[in-house]
Amino acid sequence: MILDRRALIGTGLSASAWAAGGMMLAAAPTAARAAPLPAVPGDMTLGSPKAKVQVVEYASLSCTHCAHWNNDVFPQLKARFIDTGKVRYVFREFLTQPTEFAAAGYLLARRVGADRYFQVTDAVFKQQTAIFESEDLWGGLLKIGKSFGLTEEQFTAALSDKAALEALNARVAKAAERDQIESTPTFFVNGQRLVGGQPIEAFAAAIDKAAASKPAPAKPAKG
Repeated sequence: MILDRRALIGTGLSASAWAAGGMMLAAAPTAARAAPLPAVPGDMTLGSPKAKVQVVEYASLSCTHCAHWNNDVFPQLKARFIDTGKVRYVFREFLTQPTEFAAAGYLLARRVGADRYFQVTDAVFKQQTAIFESEDLWGGLLKIGKSFGLTEEQFTAALSDKAALEALNARVAKAAERDQIESTPTFFVNGQRLVGGQPIEAFAAAIDKAAASKPAPAKPAKG
């Protein structure tokens, strides 16, 4: 599977630290942190900022487990907890193999704009299997870009944006260092780490536990 070499995708990707390609679906949660994770530059969010519970997801657009979770579990989480004001959802970008595809998808989503960012990532996740099977990563993402009103020239420019790619790489490197992210999807529910594409029941239990706990002050971000 390749991307068209007209774009600069891949020239600045730092793939070695996060090239595992996703994570197993069933993994036990680790010990909880004391508080929700502090906000960091680049966060994309849904839900009330006043929600008592924060759910942070680290995901990669090229991760098949992330796509499965997005398509099958996230709609339930959104309907039950985000749309009802119980959860503030924070999405953070990560890169797994093929890193070029994940990075291109994120560059595309940010080019389309914050107000439609989640619509773009959802489209990529839903079409991920078909795009991978076609082996035309460039064409698959271009089709999505056009569906959001971009011309091929605008799409190419978005994927060739070195500054945006450097910013993405910086966010991913910080995530690996700050929150020790090694695979996707990885979640934090008010600081409690959940690794892998957990079912809605696991999130419901973690959210209920977090909502019932006495809140602790959030720790400052580490750079």
